Amino acid sequence: MSKTKILFIVGMFIVVLPYLGFPYLWKNVLFAVSGLGVAFIAYTLNREAKRENVPEKTFENFSENSNFNENGVNTEKSKLE
Repeated sequence: MSKTKILFIVGMFIVVLPYLGFPYLWKNVLFAVSGLGVAFIAYTLNREAKRENVPEKTFENFSENSNFNENGVNTEKSKLE
């Protein structure tokens, strides 16, 4: 079962929990456990989404004004020689 389906089912359980007739102690414990479950599943979904949406790093913010060859020598200067 996918995490989104589990998150939906736990959410629906939290919605109907006040009307199920549990004693206050059990109800408080079930709310706490359900809330921790929702928080954990949401956290894992968020981490997976961040891993999938990592942008590719580009370094296009620097440009040379003159032409250079691979050896680091200015090609205009080497043409003159």
